Amino acid sequence: MLNQVQHDEHYMKMNFRTNIQLKKEENQIDYTSKLLLIGSCFSENISKKLAYFKFDVVSNPFGILFNPKAIETLIENSLNKKIYSEKDIFLLNERWHCFDAHSDLSAIDKNELLQNLNIAIKSTNKRINESTHIIITLGTAWIYRFIETNVIVGNCHKAPQKEFTKELLSVDEITASLENICLKISEVNPKATVIFTVSPVRHIKDGFIENSLSKAHLITAIHETIEVIPPSEVRGHYFPSFETMMDDLRDYRFYNSDMIHPNEVAVDYIWEHFIHVWINEKTTSIMKKIETIQRGLAHKPFNSDSVQYQQFLTDLQQRILTIENRFGVKF
Repeated sequence: MLNQVQHDEHYMKMNFRTNIQLKKEENQIDYTSKLLLIGSCFSENISKKLAYFKFDVVSNPFGILFNPKAIETLIENSLNKKIYSEKDIFLLNERWHCFDAHSDLSAIDKNELLQNLNIAIKSTNKRINESTHIIITLGTAWIYRFIETNVIVGNCHKAPQKEFTKELLSVDEITASLENICLKISEVNPKATVIFTVSPVRHIKDGFIENSLSKAHLITAIHETIEVIPPSEVRGHYFPSFETMMDDLRDYRFYNSDMIHPNEVAVDYIWEHFIHVWINEKTTSIMKKIETIQRGLAHKPFNSDSVQYQQFLTDLQQRILTIENRFGVKF
């Protein structure tokens, strides 16, 4: 039996966390990198971080896409330079929508929607061709198939449920989709680095067991894809966003009030892991300077007309120009 002193010392040595140890990857990101992020809403969290630190980043040109088949469709359509027409859109609840895109692109005027879609296709094509890093976040293996056309949709846009069948993609189906994504990217940009990750956001509406099954299919398929990609194609990597949330943080205090989405603390923690693995060490010093500038830009003075504040703005502008000229970033 331990006495009280021994018990207290033993308690103090205990670790109540299972920290994930991650190693740095090659082909890291710096301020010459061109980034494309596609996928689940968690990719939006990471893209906001990248944008805050003034990296050259494009995020979800077709809006948030949750399943791998929708992402595959976007990449194929972009590289094939698909031209969207009236047959690809529909009117519902006084707005025009497209099953390939998120409702962020929807519009009251159909011509506006078509313009949004075709501009997004062109910009995605350009970005895939020039990207150094393409980060793909998978949210769910559950898909909805539009019965009338037998096509898997990216978003149902709240159309009647009876118009769709709900299916769980098998590991083989997801693997085939991811392999095709890598192949298509390789054909136009073989030097690109593809980073796969699985969103830690739980799709509880599918059911607890169903969500776990979905995430398991995604994780297994990603690792199978990475293992079979030949050297002639883009190299695939896995970043453990899901595992960091589920196995390292592993506490409801790291969730928003909905108990589904990671809160700001959790996102910051995963972002720090991403920096460690994927951001070049020399780049982090630049990031610190940019963060100081960002805080200065967000500062709200008591007296905006004071001499002191005007001098502060002059100094801040000079620091911005120095950063822009030395590292090519844009504020």
